[in-house]
Amino acid sequence: MLFTYKAKLKNGEILEGTMEAADRFSLSRELKSKGNTPISIIEKSEKSFDINSLFGKFFSKVKIEEQILLTKNLSGMLRAGLSLFRALSVLRKQTKNPKLDKILASLSDEINAGGTLSTGLAKFPDVFSKLFVSMSRAGEESGDLAGALSEVGSNLEKAHSLTKKIKGALIYPGVILSAMVLIGVLMFAFVVPTLANTFKELGVDLPASTKLIIALGNFFSEYLILSLVLIFGSAFGIFSFLRAPFMTKYVDYAIIRLPIVGKLSKELNTARTTRTMSSLLLSGVSIIRAIEITQDVVQNMYYKKVLDEAKIQIEKGSPFSKAFEEHPELYPVMMTEMIEVGEETGKLSDMLFQVAAFYEGEIENKTKNLSIVIEPVLMLFIGGAVGFFAISMISPLYSIMDNIK
Repeated sequence: MLFTYKAKLKNGEILEGTMEAADRFSLSRELKSKGNTPISIIEKSEKSFDINSLFGKFFSKVKIEEQILLTKNLSGMLRAGLSLFRALSVLRKQTKNPKLDKILASLSDEINAGGTLSTGLAKFPDVFSKLFVSMSRAGEESGDLAGALSEVGSNLEKAHSLTKKIKGALIYPGVILSAMVLIGVLMFAFVVPTLANTFKELGVDLPASTKLIIALGNFFSEYLILSLVLIFGSAFGIFSFLRAPFMTKYVDYAIIRLPIVGKLSKELNTARTTRTMSSLLLSGVSIIRAIEITQDVVQNMYYKKVLDEAKIQIEKGSPFSKAFEEHPELYPVMMTEMIEVGEETGKLSDMLFQVAAFYEGEIENKTKNLSIVIEPVLMLFIGGAVGFFAISMISPLYSIMDNIK
């Protein structure tokens, strides 16, 4: 059975949470065994309809910005001398996200029961990544949890910033193309049929391109809603097809070989690999475990394979840089050289950090100029489409003028 409870702790603070137990008495005994005084224990009915719970289940999530704020605030409070339990209680009072509130309550329960923060975080794999959990565990083992959390926050912030900039650069062409499709459909539905009737009345001999546009115009005019559903449904279908598991290797292969996007993708994966590895090694995580976690961070399957090869090379006693050296088409030579220097000098994490900083700067500069590069391509595409439409609809008018002469 599931119960919600309130209990008074030894230090006078009030603890609220949810816990499973055989009955109220069992839960009460468990709370008392931990030195807490039960205030209220209420059975939570799973069958009862709760509109807030329903909407919370489907719409409430912990955003990356909230995770960054959580790590920075928690790190700051721990540095200031607050206990972990007290710091989590303060964060619970600050948050307005119901899901995050439940997570913080669960973490408080874990700490109060004698567990660790990393153990509590591991219970929420859909929210906290392996990187988050592993670095927290490393911080606990080294006695510098505040420093580890600060490093996690910086890592999340940098990764989020890069992703946000790339998405921001792609929003512009996406909006332009969507507007173009919508305007095109409306023109086909309302303008083309009018011109088609004019041509029909005048008995003009129409070229093939004009007949095609008129046929599309008649279809859109008669089935406007169906046309919109088909267009956006097809776009969604193509997007879903490309995201299917069996398409991963083909899509990943295409991405790293596209003219502009390919180079950006390589630099992004390089930056993610080096920054994640640097953060984990700096926190005291073993290099094998660091590689395994980094495999979850990089998105492209070909980069995952290289990291898998790197893990095998290290287990055989070979240098970490060897696997990257064998794949210059994915990882740049500069990265390999820097890793070799890091291995020779014993400053691998520092060298990885420098590589990450360099390529993050490169991505930042490229995303600023990405819209400038995309704009002429868009203009050519739009110009070609408008030109084809204009020529197809204007050429019959010239035929009419010639007949009049």
